[in-house]
Amino acid sequence: MENLPIDTSHPAVRDYLALIRLQVLTPLSLLINIATVIVCSVVLTPGLGEISRLYPATIAPNPNVLSIYVTFVYIGQLGYCILLVLARRPETKAAMVKGVGMPLVIANWVMAGWAIAWVLQAFLVAAVAQGILLVLLIYANLVLLVYHRPTRSRPFDVLFIHAPARAFMIWPLMIMFPYNLFVTLGWTFSPGEPQHYARHQWAGFIVMLCVNLIGLLVIIIRRDVVWCISAVWMCASVWSRQPKPMPVWLTCVLFTVAHPLALVASWLWMRLRGRREGRIALAPDEDGHAQGNGQEQGRPGGPREVDAEALWG
Repeated sequence: MENLPIDTSHPAVRDYLALIRLQVLTPLSLLINIATVIVCSVVLTPGLGEISRLYPATIAPNPNVLSIYVTFVYIGQLGYCILLVLARRPETKAAMVKGVGMPLVIANWVMAGWAIAWVLQAFLVAAVAQGILLVLLIYANLVLLVYHRPTRSRPFDVLFIHAPARAFMIWPLMIMFPYNLFVTLGWTFSPGEPQHYARHQWAGFIVMLCVNLIGLLVIIIRRDVVWCISAVWMCASVWSRQPKPMPVWLTCVLFTVAHPLALVASWLWMRLRGRREGRIALAPDEDGHAQGNGQEQGRPGGPREVDAEALWG
């Protein structure tokens, strides 16, 4: 690198080289991830879904519903890989290089390793992999939220950077990491003895309640559509698999309804609050002068703008 006719210590050059590395490493890691999951699901026996059926638990998800969700995460990452090549805005490049960047690359490799450990039924290794995956994705999403906030002026950033990273994070946060821990701890029941499905039901209830309450708070505070859709999907993947103990099933069903309702309620509240704190127009009187509120009668009428912060304190 020292013999190159460029100054590699310059920040702009470093960012450019980092972008080039991501353009190579990200598609490669995604390809390895997809290929490993397909091989572990279709070629090997028992596959990823069959392992889940062999180890049912109170919070075990429906493999078919979950596989559709993971497919959409992969599609979002494919869009991210295309955006890596086509991006022109400095803000978009910064979000990819300094935001999601290498954590996403490592996360794809970790997920491939988790799939292998899960198929080999090395559940402790799989649980550790899920924990590492969750930490990486939480870090990436926090960096995006703090330093590269989503904005309507860059819709492709929201669609192909923020949305896939958040949806990818919710998968281990709400389902796979807790379920992997249950299997590792032996909190399962035999698939041939469905009458024992209520074992550890209160532990499952607490897990589902906590992760859904976290999601509900995020949805209300940030009006996060991606989190809302992902959380509803995760809840549906749990209650759609039977048998389920009533505390877990009822919790997931209630939050399936609560998440979209909270999103709509939060959005309506912000709209009403925006109207209340927005522009205040004073209707003119018959002489064309603005009315009341201490205004001089000789001043021209019509709407005027009021500083909302000064008005409301």
